[in-house]
Amino acid sequence: MSGKLFYLMGASGSGKDTLLQGCRQRLEHSHQAFIAHRYITRAADAGGENHIHLTESEFQLRVDTSMFAMHWASHGHLYGIGKEVEIWVKAGLNVIINGSREYLPIAMQQYDFLIPVMINIKTELLRDRLHNRGRETDLEIEKRLKRHADFLDHMPSNTLFIDNSASKEEGIDALMDIITEHRFIR
Repeated sequence: MSGKLFYLMGASGSGKDTLLQGCRQRLEHSHQAFIAHRYITRAADAGGENHIHLTESEFQLRVDTSMFAMHWASHGHLYGIGKEVEIWVKAGLNVIINGSREYLPIAMQQYDFLIPVMINIKTELLRDRLHNRGRETDLEIEKRLKRHADFLDHMPSNTLFIDNSASKEEGIDALMDIITEHRFIR
């Protein structure tokens, strides 16, 4: 008996945190699924996803003692997924993680039970969301959009896609459908 590891990805502004939060509120015992917390060297009150804050020293100790199933650096922070996800999958549970697009090839080599899930969004809507956040210049936004489009062109053939261009409820429904379709019935 083995579960699946759903490796959720998407461009900044695509709604990953919103979909994960919505699913976390809807998941019931019968779904036999967990949403894994990420360990991040970003303050716990910095907004965004529900994560576990670690100092860089704490993070490095976990790397050195093999406490992470996966870890990477991005945007000035360190991100880790705890080894506990391997125990959960082995127990037959499905696990949803907030992954990194750049780390996907490594994760796929590590886990043959990994299913990539890409959150996609219409380019104009993504551009508007990024612009409204006000964190980047127009040039930086355009570079980010191009990088996302290039990444979409090279997705593995087993990737599942969620269109998050409509309401947040429809996006959450789509992710819940994926979780439900792959549920192991005991």
